Amino acid sequence: MYDIATRRRALALVEQGRSLNSVSTETGISRSALRAWQIRIEPLPRTGRDAECAGPADPAAYAYLLGLYLGDGCISPHPRGGHHLRIACADAWPGLIELCRTAISAVRPDNRVYVLKRSGCVMVTSFGHHWTCLFPQHGPGKKHDRRIVLEEWQQDIVDAHPWAFVRGLIHSDGCRITNWTVRNGKRYEYPRYFFTNKSADITALLTSTLDGLGVSWTRANQQNVSVARKASVALMDLHVGPKH
Repeated sequence: MYDIATRRRALALVEQGRSLNSVSTETGISRSALRAWQIRIEPLPRTGRDAECAGPADPAAYAYLLGLYLGDGCISPHPRGGHHLRIACADAWPGLIELCRTAISAVRPDNRVYVLKRSGCVMVTSFGHHWTCLFPQHGPGKKHDRRIVLEEWQQDIVDAHPWAFVRGLIHSDGCRITNWTVRNGKRYEYPRYFFTNKSADITALLTSTLDGLGVSWTRANQQNVSVARKASVALMDLHVGPKH
């Protein structure tokens, strides 16, 4: 955790008109943390049951699960206490369903994981008492209607396991497709990755992580990000791959 003095010094550099990239390079503080401090400089207090949370048992699995949660996850309270974490996974991707179950079990080994059938999809579900502190982005309403900012400890995990985080986001709200074009009467095919999300904050978490990984991306429109350059697609194929 960074103390208040460190946070203020970093923000003072930003207020001088410097870019988040340059301040991050000089201080070693992530861009996402700097953005979060611009909204709230004080650390959020952790009280009650949240203060007892030991954090994820497997940080890499958590980075992947965080991506899945930001895309297709929700947390709902149980009437007698505790919460259910639910991740929606389409029936068409049985491999993704198993990856999701494995990630939840790795993050909270003591929590049971089960699958609830729905029309066209399943809800990979787990009950526990610490989901709200592990995913502090939970809240009422849709994610794109509220501010989504990672806690400092979450950003530290993402910085340590960026590809796992990108993989989770792509596996939830992204895809790998084959595009084609015709040039001089000849058909050419090429792969590309797409990510679609209504939340500008969640999209920014993806693109800033891709920037750090050296992946080139373009914004197809306000809600869609595309990775199409050959070298960047090759990196994505190596570390992310298509859903299965």
